[in-house]
Amino acid sequence: MPKSKKENPITFRKDDIPSLEFSHEDFLNLYYFMKLSREIELRVINLYRQGKILGGVYSGIGHEAISVGSTFVLGEEDILLPMHRDMGAHLVKGQTVERILAQYLGKEAGVTRGRDGNMHHGDLSRGIVGMISHLAAMIPVAAGVALASKLQKKNRVALTFVGDGGSNVGDFHEGLNFAGALKLPMVLVIENNQFAYSTPISKQTAAKNLVDRAAGYGIPGVIVDGNDVLAVAKVCREAVERARAGRGPTLIEAKTMRMRGHSEHDDHAYVPPELLETWKGRDPIQQYERFLTENTLWTSDEREEIEARVKKEVDDGVDFAEKSPFPRGEQALEDVYAPVE
Repeated sequence: MPKSKKENPITFRKDDIPSLEFSHEDFLNLYYFMKLSREIELRVINLYRQGKILGGVYSGIGHEAISVGSTFVLGEEDILLPMHRDMGAHLVKGQTVERILAQYLGKEAGVTRGRDGNMHHGDLSRGIVGMISHLAAMIPVAAGVALASKLQKKNRVALTFVGDGGSNVGDFHEGLNFAGALKLPMVLVIENNQFAYSTPISKQTAAKNLVDRAAGYGIPGVIVDGNDVLAVAKVCREAVERARAGRGPTLIEAKTMRMRGHSEHDDHAYVPPELLETWKGRDPIQQYERFLTENTLWTSDEREEIEARVKKEVDDGVDFAEKSPFPRGEQALEDVYAPVE
């Protein structure tokens, strides 16, 4: 049986840099995508407060290292099945700022062409499968994608995510067991952000670590610091390579903290303030900024250039989305059924 679990989360050290084989541009792009993800979500929250967004807003603030680090190591042909806190994953996979912001405003230029107003969207042209609200339901879908890849000999890997709460439902176990038994090319990342809506992890399970469940399915499990983008990239790259080599799925538990409510209508008053304060000091973007500076992996000019670029792209994206038209009513009848070929 493959070895499973480590008691302490894997973190990244300076000595690990060569193992990533990242170029200078790669290190800068990781910062760009995390920063862009954060800026888009802060702007979306602002639009929500202005009453311009109908429906819920679920942010991934605090999750950027997981969504960006994991997706960054995928190949172009690989398939992403994100959840609602994975803005960075959409961006790394090539989704544009304009389409994402138009999506939130329910505009025709959005990914679903105005049929929805949040993160329930996919884009198969970029290898992104739209999320299902009941998060663990994505795992059997990911297993199906991985099975198709194996049968068609396409060498694709399916990467999907679930929260700590979602790891307790049937779909999690059925999908993971199926993927393990057939050695499917799949990677499952549990974003353990300590709370399933208002239920703390201590009330969800008696298990010490969620990744302990990997051993029950005969697959490896790894715990990683979910606020350390390089550590996430490192363990996910190893899992993707393992999957692509035909050795089956890996379960990864990325430990992090949800820094806002379940959604923006939730003031998360049930979270102890001292817990939030502790994790605030471990902000994934600020941690990575310190790493880049301490290891002289960027210059102050490069940092300023990225931050100015992010601000302009989001400014332009908001302007584009606000000026874009809403869909016409009759468009709701289009694309209801897929064509039969």
